[in-house]
Amino acid sequence: MRTSAQQTLPPPRRPLTVRDDVAYILPMGAFLLFTWAGGQWPSFYAASYFAKTVVVALLLAFLWRYYTKIRWHYWWLGALMGVVGVFQWVLMEKVLLRYFHDYPHMSVQPFDPTKAFGSAWAMWGFIAVRWVGASLLVPVMEELFWRDFAWRSVIAPNDFKLAAIGEWDWKAFLLIALVFGAAVHVQWITAIVWGLMIGGLLLLTRSLGACIVMHGVTNFLLGAYVLWSHFHRHWDQWYFW
Repeated sequence: MRTSAQQTLPPPRRPLTVRDDVAYILPMGAFLLFTWAGGQWPSFYAASYFAKTVVVALLLAFLWRYYTKIRWHYWWLGALMGVVGVFQWVLMEKVLLRYFHDYPHMSVQPFDPTKAFGSAWAMWGFIAVRWVGASLLVPVMEELFWRDFAWRSVIAPNDFKLAAIGEWDWKAFLLIALVFGAAVHVQWITAIVWGLMIGGLLLLTRSLGACIVMHGVTNFLLGAYVLWSHFHRHWDQWYFW
């Protein structure tokens, strides 16, 4: 028989649970929503970038227990492929711009932080957030979504966890590269080719960590190239960002 004190105790709280697929979709959805808002209202672009960086970071931290445990074997190959990837990205874009003057991304006005802020502190603060976000946060978020969740969902649509990381499937290899490039990148032709490269790395290594490293190295070096071009060569290459 329970005592009166025991009878008044509230029932224990159940931990908040989220469906596994929702855990993968939420950070990417928030990222795309803020990106869309920044594109629709250019005056909101900088604020939207800060907001999506903070929101996505918090979502990844809160939902981390739902994600596949990341293995970091072949990280060095990912770093090497990241270097190859930045050369592929820059050179391919320059070739496309030379021969196809109506290449889609040229219709989009790139964001130039050197003209958007009234103070050097604000400008460099934005550049730091953007560079760190692109190099550390975006690779984790996008590789968890594209090369983990989406890839495996193509193979096993009823339960993506039935498919292994890096499991071969020609539909996953081609479809994920196409959607990754065309749906979320203005420079879509170059992004599709880069997506095929990182898909090949995943198939070769079956290492999500190697893909995250490749993505991070490419993004870091692309940011370095953009800043070097502007401040040392006086070239406006902001469309790469």
